[in-house]
Amino acid sequence: MIMKIKFKTISMILFISVLILFNFPPSVLSYDLEKKVILSTLENGMKVLMLERHMSPTVSFYIRHRVGSVDEENGKTGTAHLLEHLLFKGTKTVGTKNYEIEEKVLKQIARTGYLLDFEIMKGNQADRKQIELLKIQLDELNKEHKKWMVENEIDRIYTENGAVDINASTGRDLTTYHVSLPSNKIELWARIEADRMTNPVLREFYAERNVVKEERNQRVESDPGGKLFEQFLAAAFIAHPYRHPILGWSSDLNFINMDDTENFFKKYHAPDNTVIAVVGDIAPVKTLEIIKKYFGPIPRQNITRTHVTEEPLQTGERRIEVIFDATPHIVIGYHKPNMPAFDDYVFDVMEAILSKGRTSRLYKALVRDKGLAETVQTVNGMPGSRYPNLFVLYAIPRPPRTNAELEAAIYSEIDRLKTEPVSEKELEKIKNQLKADFIRGLDSNAGLASTLSYFETQAGDYRYFIHHINVIEKITSEDIIRVARRYLTSDNRTVACLVKKRQ
Repeated sequence: MIMKIKFKTISMILFISVLILFNFPPSVLSYDLEKKVILSTLENGMKVLMLERHMSPTVSFYIRHRVGSVDEENGKTGTAHLLEHLLFKGTKTVGTKNYEIEEKVLKQIARTGYLLDFEIMKGNQADRKQIELLKIQLDELNKEHKKWMVENEIDRIYTENGAVDINASTGRDLTTYHVSLPSNKIELWARIEADRMTNPVLREFYAERNVVKEERNQRVESDPGGKLFEQFLAAAFIAHPYRHPILGWSSDLNFINMDDTENFFKKYHAPDNTVIAVVGDIAPVKTLEIIKKYFGPIPRQNITRTHVTEEPLQTGERRIEVIFDATPHIVIGYHKPNMPAFDDYVFDVMEAILSKGRTSRLYKALVRDKGLAETVQTVNGMPGSRYPNLFVLYAIPRPPRTNAELEAAIYSEIDRLKTEPVSEKELEKIKNQLKADFIRGLDSNAGLASTLSYFETQAGDYRYFIHHINVIEKITSEDIIRVARRYLTSDNRTVACLVKKRQ
């Protein structure tokens, strides 16, 4: 009873804080974001979400393009992530001393780099003297190009104008650019970002391609967790492009070229494939006028998406081992539907039951009571949410315990979900935790801009997350049993074990 009151109290304190924050009367049961968010669609198809919040003289901006590694062709994996890097290099007007001259050098770089890659691609039949000659030519061209470019100018302009949280990310489903600025810098942001969507210049292409290759070496080839997850996803998805690593396969990274990357940009970084969220100290009418002025002229691309190979129904357990000189790890994944399927909501609750906090089932059983694990975690919706995905469990055994012991204990807890109804007390606790998380997510401009743009891009409606808690509230212990029995089966399971290198 004490725990029940405690969680209710925490949720109520957070809830009242949010009500005060948004100047809503206490009788309101939830903050009605739907009435405060303004959604506009420009003539070119770009969607704009605006939310006025006068808590501080700042504004957070999120630009999301509905493109990620899932959209890459075989043989060109890593393109989306490389492009994200390159779009910080500037435009025809930002980052150059004389673009007319620079452009001529860039065309020579593109041609020479293509010829070099083509020769290397021949393998044992390659002309080694030609390779060395092309390398020298490319190096000389890159040195010449340095004379005409201005490094990090986008970052410098933003920083000098009070920007924080300047960053970008690439995932399986989305590419995102975000920044927070003083509220009197909205037009500056619009000018920079519209220019970046219209006139990007792929400067230092081959140097940046090497940077990404080194990033892959550090985050995958030399990292046990990274290596394990990459191999796990490649085993779990045998047909669907969710098997593509965000950083790309090494052999593909060696041969991505400037023309392919530019074509990828033109196809997917289009206004009709883009959602912008603006949250903070804004005047919505004026802000929309600025956005229309700068982003409105960008032509739509009328993207025609090709058929995406569906992952066939899994009909038996898949198991792989990754040999690595590191502490053992284990990853277990089950195929499941993506949002907005009701069962996906049920998995959100199951994720919280199993691993949310020190009172969760897996923590108490495997970490605290039995000492089997150093850490254990569940994640609903890997590696993306645009297509059917995975419910994943990840754990590291506590020496001298083994992966096998830990795996058996995990299955024991999963079997409980199939056979024992979750008590009303536990279910209420979990729902209160999820409500508290929802309210905390409304705390910052950046958090709101991120959430609104994410669900508008992925679910096609930002309201998805607003109604999320209402759906969660309806989930019963019978729903959990049903979903666990349907999806958490051995035939639907992929298991990847990191095994310490044998001496």
